[in-house]
Amino acid sequence: MLRQPLLARAAVLLALVSPLAAADTLVFTAIPDEDETRLQERFQAVADYLADELAVDVRFIPVTSYAASVTAFRNNQVQLAWFGGLTGVQARELVPGSQAIAQGVEDPEYKSYFIANQATGIAPVESDTAPEALKGLTFTFGSQSSTSGRLMPEYFLTRDLGASPNELFERVGYSGNHSRTVSLVQSGAYQAGVLSYTAWENEVDQGNVDPEQVQIVWESPTYPDYHWTVRGDVDERFGEGFTERLQQALLDMDDPALLASFPRSGFIPATNEDFQPIHDVAVSLDLL
Repeated sequence: MLRQPLLARAAVLLALVSPLAAADTLVFTAIPDEDETRLQERFQAVADYLADELAVDVRFIPVTSYAASVTAFRNNQVQLAWFGGLTGVQARELVPGSQAIAQGVEDPEYKSYFIANQATGIAPVESDTAPEALKGLTFTFGSQSSTSGRLMPEYFLTRDLGASPNELFERVGYSGNHSRTVSLVQSGAYQAGVLSYTAWENEVDQGNVDPEQVQIVWESPTYPDYHWTVRGDVDERFGEGFTERLQQALLDMDDPALLASFPRSGFIPATNEDFQPIHDVAVSLDLL
């Protein structure tokens, strides 16, 4: 969990960033899929890059939850956000005219990793369907609004195993972010869980995964996920053509250090229509 002083500071910062106060500043946020320290490091560098490319002040503001990122976007406390599939759909429904403008090269075919504590004895499977061995375990998702840590995994579980998570598992939890999901399953607090594949790989690279304690047991089918969404009124605020300039700046991002922080190999154009499958799944699960 995020430390209380950091939560309080983030809340104060968001409260201070009113549309008027930030009239000459492009403010953006990102879903908190990792701990705040890593997010601040990742996105301060992005803010500096965008400021140089766009010749406007750019500020990154952290938020405390996935829902808070959508609220900040709706309230015009931020004009740009790095959303997951579901949060992007939610934000665009609340702010008509908003546009998905860029996604990572890898994002049209994103996937989730289902992981289990080694004590469960579950063997990894290669299959198009979720493994029956997950039934009856304690299980943690990530944030309740996470595409890769909740929405699509719940869809696959329900589709493949014929029941809702509350029926499938002994106990269901929501860790809040991908990093914490790994920690909870590795410690045995939950027997199994699910997270984005890039977050898992990042945890491995950071030395936070003990393969003697936790392993991947199933890789989900692919689906569209993370992307940048911008409010539809930024051209009025920053000048005609600003949306196109912003999109091009994201597409031109080629600094290996910046890209590695996402991690992505680059960015490609995105449209609202690219995330219709996410919208449809959210509606089918009564999450939208």
